Amino acid sequence: MTNTAIQYRVAKGKKEEIVEGPDDAAVVLAIAAADLSLGANVAYMRGKLKATGQTGVLLRALASGEIDAALSAIASRL
Repeated sequence: MTNTAIQYRVAKGKKEEIVEGPDDAAVVLAIAAADLSLGANVAYMRGKLKATGQTGVLLRALASGEIDAALSAIASRL
């Protein structure tokens, strides 16, 4: 895992969202719960995984599998 924090936001419904990670994260990711099965790389390329923040941090986390692991952990709790 990288040392830079990432905040994950998974939308379960219009007004229900799971948020994990610090508010001052270098990258904030948002995805709908229905799109979690795509995997982080595919979801990002299809525009289902939205990201704001430092692009370098995002690309390193995608390449390392850190985002997939975190999203899988969140999905297991849904």
